[in-house]
Formats: sequence, C-alpha cells, structure tokens
Amino acid sequence: MSLATDTALLGVERLMVELVRVSAEPGEPGGEPATPRAARQHLEAGGQRVRARLALHACERLGVAEGQAMRLAACAELLHNASLVHDDLQDREELRRGRPSVWAAHGADVALCAGDLLLSAAFGALADLPDPSALPSLLRCAHAGTARVIRGQCSELATKDRAVPDLAGYERIVIGKSGALLGLPLELAFVAARREDSLPQVRAAAHAFGIGYQMVDDLEDAADDAARDSLNILHVLATLPGEGSPAERARRLAAGHLETAARQAGALPLGAGSLLADLALALAKRADSR
Repeated sequence: MSLATDTALLGVERLMVELVRVSAEPGEPGGEPATPRAARQHLEAGGQRVRARLALHACERLGVAEGQAMRLAACAELLHNASLVHDDLQDREELRRGRPSVWAAHGADVALCAGDLLLSAAFGALADLPDPSALPSLLRCAHAGTARVIRGQCSELATKDRAVPDLAGYERIVIGKSGALLGLPLELAFVAARREDSLPQVRAAAHAFGIGYQMVDDLEDAADDAARDSLNILHVLATLPGEGSPAERARRLAAGHLETAARQAGALPLGAGSLLADLALALAKRADSR
C-alpha cells in the first residue's frame, strides 16, 4: 500500500464515523442516542479494513480520484460491517474483534437498528461523490452486492433446518455470504473508472477468493461451528465420498480456489486486482498450515 492510500484509509475511518453519528433530537434526554453510539463503537473497535483497502488500491491503479475512492471504500466497508452486526445477532455470537458484539453489549433491538444504520450509511457515503456521473451505476452495483449477501445469509440460515446436500450447495451459499462483499470494492472501482467490461472477471476472482477464504475460516472454527451446528465445509465433506480426511480435502479445495482467485485477480487491467491476488496467495499458504 502506498503512503497516499494509507492516508486515504484514515479519511475513510473518519467518514464512516461521521456517517453514523446522529445527534440527539431537541428535548431528547442524554447525548448520543444508543443506536448510533453502538454503530460508532463497533466501527471504532477496528478490523483489518480489507474491503476498504481493496477499493482504495484498485481506484489508485485505475486512476479514480482520491475523494471518489474514499467514498467507494467507505460504502463497501460499511456494508460489510452492517452484515457483521446482523450476523452476530442471528448467530448469537457474543464477541467481535475481542470485544462484546453489538447485541451482547446493547441488546438485540439496538443491534438490529445499528446494523440498519450502517447499511443506510453505506449508501449515504455515495451521496456526495466529487464526480456523481457514475452514481446510478454505483448504486445499482452496491444494491446488487447487498442483495447477494442477504440471499447468502438466508441460505445459510436455512441449513439449520436441513443439511447442505453437496459441495456445490455449500459454494453457492459462500459466494453470496463471503464472496459478494469481497468483490464489491473492486466492482465499485471498475464502475467508477468506466471499466464495466472487467466486472465478470472481477466477480469470478471474488467468488473463488470468497470460497477459499470461507474454507480456511471453517478449518479454524471447526470446533465452535460444530458446537453451534453452523455451516462448515468439514461437516459437508464428512457426508461425501472422497480421498483423505475432511480436513485434508478442505485444505486442498481451499488452496485450489485461492490459487484460481490469485490468477484471475492478477490478470485484471492495470494491476487493479494485485492486492486481492496477494491476499489470496497469503491465505493459500495459511490453508496449508491448518
């Protein structure tokens, strides 16, 4: 990452907090209301900001102006964080980034509203683009990514009532749940740069990365997922014939998807996918150590 990109990332952090900050109404007791306070605290807990970094890096390579890039990065990151808040609520996950999750700290009602506020803030991030000429296409892109995540989450929730029948079913769920918001930062960058012809390749790389990413995550969370009866690649593979243990097969599958993601992302124009390619290769090495 360049120094300019690191500086822009600080601007993204400030922008996200600004977008969820809501003042108390006149006559309302207290200061900052509970919902925006919970959303702000969730953002301030940190995170790797992978999606923001992907957007900023791609925009820099594609020649998208910094002011534009920061708002695209904030949009992608806010959508991701909205999904985390709602996901923790649905899964009753009590910790996020080493701290109590929003629902655990503030209750389910505040968590539901905080997730909604983060979701709304993501679209608010696009409201003041320095160059609004691509705004309709960017809004459609952001909505499509959000819809894919919701579909993936609904499909995963349905697995609590019935088992995933095969590997293809697992991958379809993961592409929506993990791949959609990993690809969105690059999609927004390419739309802003008027390079929509590259979107199919962006999505293919993101889908492969999302599947590999989730498989590695499943390997690391196998015990917790088993206790919660959550979807996990090991549970799926345990029901299917194949050579080697479920863990060995999962590692091979993850590495294959991540190597595909690295190859496809690395071939994107002007090196705009090189950060995603680097992340995929690093994760493939991590998969080998599981």
